[in-house]
Amino acid sequence: MVGQLPPGPDDDPVEAHEINVTPFIDVMLVLLIIFMVAAPLSTSDVPLTLPSTSTPPAQRPEEPVVLSLQRDLTLSLGGEAIPRAALAAQLTARARPEDRIYLRADAAVPYGALMAVMNLLREAGFVQVALVAQEDTGP
Repeated sequence: MVGQLPPGPDDDPVEAHEINVTPFIDVMLVLLIIFMVAAPLSTSDVPLTLPSTSTPPAQRPEEPVVLSLQRDLTLSLGGEAIPRAALAAQLTARARPEDRIYLRADAAVPYGALMAVMNLLREAGFVQVALVAQEDTGP
């Protein structure tokens, strides 16, 4: 063999001390594709009958602030009817903005009307809203 030197003690191949990130990038791209495909499937346009649930009711505070939206779209706070214009003032008098407001709505109330009440709560500074549902008793 012409042009080659005989192997010596220092002719061992040099080890690379770098991390090979190619497999990591491949795994991340596969996960990205999986999430991109699965994300639209998590939201569906299936007609639902609400508000019954089979989960056990959550622990309630000693004196919860309960806001009720009746079938005729009137509001009641703690059992007494209040006008929508007075909702913010009544809530501020009874609770702090960091308190949870329990919102009960009749099953016949349109979704848009429920969202309008939730927007009133948000404008009043109450962002922790829990929706109350009737416990499902089974089949």
